[in-house]
Amino acid sequence: MSVFITLLMKIIPLYFSIILGVFSTAFLNCNKDTIAKILLFILAPIIVFNATISVKLDASVVFLPIFFFVLSTIIAFTSLKYFNKVYSDNTANLLAFSTATGNTGNIGIPLAILFLDSHIVDVFIFTVLASLLYQNSVGYYITAKGNFTAKQSLLKVARLPVLHAFILGVVLNILGFKIPEMFMDYTNYLKGAYAILGMMLLGMGMEKIKTNNSFDMKFINYTLFIKFIIWPALIVLFIFLDNNFIHFLNKEYYLLMFIFSIVPLAGNTVTVATLLDVKPQKMSIAVFISTIVSLFYIPLMIFLFGMIKF
Repeated sequence: MSVFITLLMKIIPLYFSIILGVFSTAFLNCNKDTIAKILLFILAPIIVFNATISVKLDASVVFLPIFFFVLSTIIAFTSLKYFNKVYSDNTANLLAFSTATGNTGNIGIPLAILFLDSHIVDVFIFTVLASLLYQNSVGYYITAKGNFTAKQSLLKVARLPVLHAFILGVVLNILGFKIPEMFMDYTNYLKGAYAILGMMLLGMGMEKIKTNNSFDMKFINYTLFIKFIIWPALIVLFIFLDNNFIHFLNKEYYLLMFIFSIVPLAGNTVTVATLLDVKPQKMSIAVFISTIVSLFYIPLMIFLFGMIKF
């Protein structure tokens, strides 16, 4: 019960940010497109660059974001092939994109701080780069392809600054560069801004829920099933294989991987859906519902995971 209450206290402020987003659009006429651009083109690249240049790189640490990026890509293209048979419009693209990632930043990082040792928390934050890179590359491409040609989608991906920030951060990390101490507090402020604005955008995306029939139960069921059933099942399977046959990862990374798999749908999916005009209201509802469900789902899953003997 104490774990549940602690987790509840961590998540409640996120709901407050969603309410602020609804208020800012409904009463202040704030432009959600502008907020989406700030998140995608300014804050995300800076956060990616800072994490990439700061983490201590070794084989297992580098493996984690690569593994999750590849897994997200596989889930996305596999889902897209299936959903194209279910939907005749770009809903299939949005579903494939959104179910292959999760809210590893706004919710995942507080969970990591709560359940992981401090040095593993740093690794988790670096692993979150997998989500950001997927969302802003493969995921962006899949969603854009619902409205654009393959060539146009690839050109849009190539222009995303988050990819350039990641490459630059890796190069400077290898060369031994460090972020000056005077900027450390500032980068922490940017992380907070990213978290708050990201959740506010979710609320801003719910602006026209009552007028455009955005509540699609089939869409929501698909997202919840893949995110809350398929994802943790795949990770537990990988952990079993690594623990019994591969022996590549340290066991202290197992809980990190499991937490990564059980977070709800990513708020950034609303950002991308807004920028590309691919049913952002429908995506906002699915993200909001998955976030509510996760309030009870996450502590239950962590409890069950703790009962598994590796």
